[in-house]
Formats: sequence, C-alpha cells, structure tokens
Amino acid sequence: MSSSSSVPIFGILLLIVLFFALLAAVGFMLTYELGRTAKLTRRLDLVTHGGQEELPEQGAPPGALLLRVISAFGMGVARSGLLSRKTLAQMTATLEGIGFKGGKGLGLFIGAKILLALISPVITFIVAQHAFGMSGMWLIIATAAGAIGGMLAPETIATNIRTKHLEKVAAGVPDALDMLVICSDAGLALEAGIGRVAQEIAGLNPALAMELQQTSHELQIGSDMRHAMDSLGDRTGLDTLKRLATTLAQSLQYGTPLTQALRTLSAELRAEALVKFEERAGRLPTLMTMPMILFILPCVFLVVAGPAIINVMATLHGQK
Repeated sequence: MSSSSSVPIFGILLLIVLFFALLAAVGFMLTYELGRTAKLTRRLDLVTHGGQEELPEQGAPPGALLLRVISAFGMGVARSGLLSRKTLAQMTATLEGIGFKGGKGLGLFIGAKILLALISPVITFIVAQHAFGMSGMWLIIATAAGAIGGMLAPETIATNIRTKHLEKVAAGVPDALDMLVICSDAGLALEAGIGRVAQEIAGLNPALAMELQQTSHELQIGSDMRHAMDSLGDRTGLDTLKRLATTLAQSLQYGTPLTQALRTLSAELRAEALVKFEERAGRLPTLMTMPMILFILPCVFLVVAGPAIINVMATLHGQK
C-alpha cells in the first residue's frame, strides 16, 4: 500500500521539478538577452554623453551558443510568414514592455516557445506513463496539456513582467505631471521638461523614467511632438498617457496654457485614483465574508458553546 502510494507522489514531485526547470531555462534565456541589451544601452549612453567605462573582458557563457541558435531559429520562423503581422506586433510590444527595444529578443522568444512546445509534451508523456501509469485518452490529454503549457510559458512570464511594468508606469504618472508642471513654470520647454522629469523620477519610478526617456530621445532626433506623445500612449497602452498625449496635442493646437492643462489632468488622475481606492475599500467587507465564516466563526462557536457541549456530554456519560 505504501509503495503504490509513493509512486504517484514521486511522479508529482518529478513533474513539478521538471516544470520549474523549464521555467528556469526560459527565465535564464530572457535574463541573459535582456542583460546584453542593457549593457549595449549603457555603452551607447557613454558614447553619447562622453566618458569611459572599464568593462571586464568576459568569455561567452556556456549557454550563449544555444541562445544564438534558438534566436536564429525563432527569427527564421518570424520571417517565414507563418505568423501574422498582428501577432508579431503583439509579441514585440510585450517584449518592449520588459526591456527588449527595437524588436530585440523576438527570435529568442519565438524559439523558446517552439522549443518548449516540443520538449514539454515529451517530458509529460514520459512522466505520465511511467510515474502515474496513465494510458489511452488520459495519456493523450496529459501530453496535449504539456504541449500547451510549454508553448504558453514564455508568453505568460513576459506578460506578467509587462503587466507589473505598466502598473508601475501608471502609478507614477500623476507625480510626473506635477514635476512637468514645475518645469513648465520654471520656463523649460516641453521637450526639455520631459527629459528633466525622466532624469529626476528615475530613482522613484524607473519604469516611467524609461518610457519618458525614450520619448525624450524621439523628440531630440526631430520627431513631431504630437507623434512622439501618441507613440508613448500606443507603446504603453495606458489610458492616462493617451489622455496626456491628447491634452498636449490640444494645447499645442489651440494655444491654451500648457501648465493649466497639465495641472487639471493631474488633479483628475489623482481624483480617479482616490475613487478606485474607495471602490476597493467598499468591496473589502464582501471579500472578508468567506474568511470570517471559514476561520473566525468556528472559533467563536467553539469558545462560546464548547463548555456547554462538554457539560452536556459529561452529564450524559454520568447517566449511563
């Protein structure tokens, strides 16, 4: 009995270990490629602003060749026309949200999805057959679930990172607008004000600073203000930044005071944030109902009715 029950437990543990090993492999691939992108960006900033940095000479890590092969295979699939332009655009936007700018990492992302889609069903098939003793329809379902899970794993990881990034960006927009108002009152132009805000807010909100810095770079290379702000809203997909782009475009088109428009938009965003907090606080009693029923009320009943139940049981036992 004990030996037969230990086999499924061992199979579950083995499946969990293999699943997290696959996730760790994908995380290593994305982290390594993202580190290369960050190092290249830092070197470009050094060249742009002057200065030198002594970088230690490091050899390629053991998995560098494998990463290049996977990336090349993924880029071949992307260029073959098997994926639609909309799908490639969504993947590029997701990767840009976690730090891969200019389409970098797209090949690695696609290659990792295909690699995991091929490896995961094989591992799931072996584990399900030998550890769980599955056969027939259940074995087919487990294998298909492994293939789907392996294909969705990289996208799930990247989407979670992008969601957290956008939440940080949205949380810092009101503060950035207040700082932009101060820059406008001080006499800075809008282009210089955006760059200054990106520089000052980097320690408080690096995610928003990165987005504003990219917008500042677009303005420095001669991009139109309206186009740059629309690009900021489209790149992040946040309603607050889209409203900021619309506000700035209307101020430039009709000549309305920019400072007053930014101050009004900042007040509206803070009021909306306060309303959202009040809504969450209003839902709190409803969310606390089930935990109270499951964990608090049984303890209360035990404390209140426990002595009476013990006395009744003792009385009945004495009568017998």
